[in-house]
Amino acid sequence: MIVGQKPRPSSLDPFKPHLLRRIAEDCLKAATLHREIAAQGFTGKYGIVRAVVEQHRTRPDLSKMTKPPSVREVTGWICRPPDQLIERDTDQLRAILERSPELTAAADLVRSFAQMMAGLHGDRLGEWIAAAQQAGLPGITSFATGLTNDLDAVTAGLTLPHSSGAGGRQRQPDQDDQTADVRPSRLRPAP
Repeated sequence: MIVGQKPRPSSLDPFKPHLLRRIAEDCLKAATLHREIAAQGFTGKYGIVRAVVEQHRTRPDLSKMTKPPSVREVTGWICRPPDQLIERDTDQLRAILERSPELTAAADLVRSFAQMMAGLHGDRLGEWIAAAQQAGLPGITSFATGLTNDLDAVTAGLTLPHSSGAGGRQRQPDQDDQTADVRPSRLRPAP
């Protein structure tokens, strides 16, 4: 029959009642506890005290903790129309936006620009650029400033229904089937 070993005496044993009482009082700072028992005559090292304190610290149950959303997920929620989000995503986005006024301003600007694009409201572009520059958000401010470089073209693209932007390459009525699909990368030299 194998008998377990008796615990070896420790230099900390005479001070354990004090440590356990202080830990029960929610003092979990090993440095503080080490100083207290050193004043009472403890000659051992700090690491011994820290090991005792670590045994009594409560650790969070990581299996019950929810993973925070990624930057990509939050960006997707902001860029999607609110009516296309499921309730859980709407709730998470609302909670995130409540904690960050800057992100709320960015989300409002992104959504108003998307509405301007979808509704062909280029007439609102000047107001949007002014609001974006006033917000002082680096990425959005530089985007808005870049739009002013060719304001007439951007306004036309956001206003006219026959823009070739979102629909891809438009086929001209005078093109026949062969010339519509010719691209420089597909041309081969003559043999």
